[in-house]
Amino acid sequence: MRRIIFLVMVAFLSLSCTEAQNLPRLKVSTDGHYLQTADGKPFFYLGDTAWELFHRLDRDEALHYLKNRAAKGYNVVQAVALAELDGVDAVNAYGHLPLEGRNPATPACKDGEQNDYWDHVDFIVSTANELGIYVGMLPTWGRWWNDNNPIFNAQNAEQYGRWIASRYSKYNVIWILGGDRNPDGGDKQEIIRAMARGIRSVDKENLITFHPTGWQTSSKWFHGDEWLSFNGRQSGHNQRYNSNMQIMDDFRRSPAKPIMEIEPLYEDHPLEFNPDNEGHSCSWDVRRTLYWSVFYGSAGVTYGHHSVWQMYDDDKGPINRPLMTWREALDRPAAGQAVYLKRLMESRPYFSRVPAPDFIVQDKVWSSVPGAGRYRFVATMDSEGTYAMVYAPLGRTFSVNMKMLKGEKIVAWWYSPRTGKADKIGKFANDGSQRSFTPPTDGEALDWVLVLDDAAKKYPAPGKKLK
Repeated sequence: MRRIIFLVMVAFLSLSCTEAQNLPRLKVSTDGHYLQTADGKPFFYLGDTAWELFHRLDRDEALHYLKNRAAKGYNVVQAVALAELDGVDAVNAYGHLPLEGRNPATPACKDGEQNDYWDHVDFIVSTANELGIYVGMLPTWGRWWNDNNPIFNAQNAEQYGRWIASRYSKYNVIWILGGDRNPDGGDKQEIIRAMARGIRSVDKENLITFHPTGWQTSSKWFHGDEWLSFNGRQSGHNQRYNSNMQIMDDFRRSPAKPIMEIEPLYEDHPLEFNPDNEGHSCSWDVRRTLYWSVFYGSAGVTYGHHSVWQMYDDDKGPINRPLMTWREALDRPAAGQAVYLKRLMESRPYFSRVPAPDFIVQDKVWSSVPGAGRYRFVATMDSEGTYAMVYAPLGRTFSVNMKMLKGEKIVAWWYSPRTGKADKIGKFANDGSQRSFTPPTDGEALDWVLVLDDAAKKYPAPGKKLK
């Protein structure tokens, strides 16, 4: 019976792309800082890192994964067509390779359905769209254009870009070029630009970005390129704060383009790639980098789990000591907690939000507040002064500049990044003086968000839908 139900699902999802998808197209907001749907609604990018989704999972497994992420509230899944883990030379779950003769100019396609590698990709992309998920589509991992003996050059990169866009531009995808490599040489930059040209020659609508290595942002090479819809950034797999200020730098660039945290620290990942000395990350490590990124101006964020990106299972070789299988990892704490950040951002006016480092009053010992390393406090607020938020990574008292809020009376809340629940502190008059707050709980791994609202606006509790 289960097999019959699955075949019915396959038949349904084999309808034309136009019939199968209901998602609106995405575009950059008018002010250039955020993403929105074609009809003007805010789009907070909440992605999940599933690099090996096309390459390692079969259809049943892919459906299980996608349904889990859709149920949690993710709206983007990032996956790689020519995957990192020998995706050019190692077959997928059905014994298919993506290319003929390792040549990007000749994708391996056969007539009929479910006959080749790309039919499997079709199924996953179509299924994701049906479930309300945009696919962050990486045409290739960086090793195939950057490392020793690359298979890409400028000519076949443009051909491949044109071909893959011809196949997937009808779907709701977000093109992510790069793949964890930096185009440090002019020849490598030309490969990326050639692939972008190929995509744009066919696909005029779906957004395009670039995925660099850790502590880097695409603005270093491509900010002025017309094809780059928004900047992509990777903060790297460490538990410190330092590199997140790059996001605010990109937020302030001209011309304005959104900045997106595409790859932050994964949950249960070896910290600094050095588990013998640093151990593995936990949910608190992940929450910190998510809130740091968004409060400094990221138009969304991507969660990742170390077992899920590689779709690790007992029959597959482990990469960098995964702690569990990908199925076990789907419901790790931060995987569910990431959506609380999305709900928080959507519960207040969206397009007017800006980074607000000056809202936090520096303590006489600055390394205490706003803090440093993994203990850094960060703030964001409405440019109209109708609300402000402070992320407190631990239970330390801090002060804020109330003169930056315009309301005569202020409603204060504590919002938990761990549970998504809001507790009302109360209402008080705003005389413009500094005011101190102490989070409800003390100690590490007990993070909170202070939310301060202009009482006259009658905003809902943090995390509740804004009318």
